[in-house]
Amino acid sequence: MLEAGCAVGPDYRRPTTVAAPAAFKEGAPPAAALPGGGEWKPAQPSDGALRGKWWELYGDPRLDALEEKVAISNQTLKAAAAQYLAATAQVRVARASLYPRLSAGPSVTHTRESENQPNTVRGVTHFDFNTFVLEGQVTWEPDLWGQVRRTVEQARASAEASAADLANVELSIRAELAMDYLELRGLDTQQALLANTVASDADYLQLTQVRFRGGVGTEVDVAQAETQYQSVKAQATDLGVTRAHYEHAIATLIGVPASTFSLPPIPLDLVPPAVPAGVPARLLERRPDIAGAERRVAAANAGIGIAIAGYYPDITLGATGGWESGALATWFEVPSLLWSLGASALETIFDAGRRHALTDQARDTYEAEVADYRQSVLGAFQEVEDNLAALRILGEEAVTERAAVDAAHRSLSISTKRYRGGVTTYLEVLTAQTAQLANERTQADITTRQCVASVALIKALGGGWDTTQAPGH
Repeated sequence: MLEAGCAVGPDYRRPTTVAAPAAFKEGAPPAAALPGGGEWKPAQPSDGALRGKWWELYGDPRLDALEEKVAISNQTLKAAAAQYLAATAQVRVARASLYPRLSAGPSVTHTRESENQPNTVRGVTHFDFNTFVLEGQVTWEPDLWGQVRRTVEQARASAEASAADLANVELSIRAELAMDYLELRGLDTQQALLANTVASDADYLQLTQVRFRGGVGTEVDVAQAETQYQSVKAQATDLGVTRAHYEHAIATLIGVPASTFSLPPIPLDLVPPAVPAGVPARLLERRPDIAGAERRVAAANAGIGIAIAGYYPDITLGATGGWESGALATWFEVPSLLWSLGASALETIFDAGRRHALTDQARDTYEAEVADYRQSVLGAFQEVEDNLAALRILGEEAVTERAAVDAAHRSLSISTKRYRGGVTTYLEVLTAQTAQLANERTQADITTRQCVASVALIKALGGGWDTTQAPGH
C-alpha cells in the first residue's frame, strides 16, 4: 500500500496563528515587579492544573451531584455523542475503499429459446435448457493517486473535529449548569437578605405605629414605614420568578422534566476558587473548540488532494472465476471451470471545467477554515482576558462594597437612635434603610458575579480538557 506522502495534493501542516503572548495581560503582575526583569510565567504544580471534574473546585456536593447527571441524561450531549460515533463510522467507510471487493454467489436459470430465431438448426430440439452457475468476482481500484487515502485522512480529521465538538458541547453544558446553579444560589442569598429586611421593616412599622399612637410620631411616618415594608415584600416575591427560571433551566440541563425538579433555597456562601490560568500558549491545547477548528483545517486540506486526484485516470482491476454447467451432475467438473482477468483505465477528456471548479472550491474551503481557526484563537484569548479582568475588577469592587455595607449599617443604627430620641423624622431612617438594602443586595450580586465569572474563566480555559484526550493522541 502506498504511503499517504505519495498521494497527490498538499500534505497537511498546521497553519500559523497570531503569536501567543508570554502571559495573560490581566493575570500578570506589573513588569517592574519582576525580579531581574525576567519573563513572567506563573509556576503551577501539576496538581494545580484544571482536571476533568473542574466543578469540584467549588467544594459544593449539590453542584457535584447535578454535574454527574449531565453525562447520563442531557439530550444535547447525547446527540453530540451520536454525531461523533457517526463520524468514526465514516472513517471505516472511507478506509474500506482501500481494499479489494469480493462477491460470490450461485445462480440457477431455466431458458426457453425461440425455435424461429435466426441461425436455428432444423431438427434440433434443445430449445429448453438449465444453466447452473457458481461465480466469484474480485474488483480493486488501486489508490495510485491517493484519492482514497486523502478521503480517509479527511474522514479521520472530521471525526477528530467531531470529538472536539463533543467535548466543547459537554464543557458548555456543564459550565451553563454551574452558572445557573450559582445564579440561583445568589438569588437565594438575596431572598434571605430580603426576608431579614422584611422582618426588620415590620419592627420599624410597629415602632412608628406605637409612636403615632403615643402622640410623638406622625401619620406620615407610619405611611412611609408601611410603604418600605410592602416594597421590600414585593421585591422578595419578584425574585421568585427569576429563581424559578433558573431552576427550570437546571432541570432541562440534567435531562429531567421541570415539573418534577426542585432545589431547596440555599444562600450562596462559596468563595470563588483560584483558577490556574497557566500561560497563553497552553490555551491552544486546552480549548476543544480550537482543536476542532484546527482539525477542520486538516479535513479541508485533504479535500484539496481529493479534488486534484480527479485529474488522473481511474484504474480498475478485476477477476472472475467459477463453474458453469447445464446439468447438476457436471456442475463442478473441470470442464465447467470459467475465469477471466482484466483491467481498465478511464480518463475524463472533457467536463466543462468541473474538476477545475471543484479544486478551486476545495482550496477556498481550506482558506475559510484557516481563517475560522485563527479567529477561534483570537476569540479564545479575548474570552480569557475578559474573565480575568472581570474577576480582578469585581474583586476590587467587592472590597469597596464591603466598606459601603458597613457604613450603611452604621448610618441606619445612628438614624434609628436619633428617631427614637425624637431628634429627627422617620424620613432619615427610611433613607438609611434604603441605602443599606441597596448596598447589601449589591454586595450579594457582586459575590454571585464573581462565582459566575470564575466558571466563565474555566470554560474559556477549556475546562479540564486538553489535546491528549482527542482521538489519535
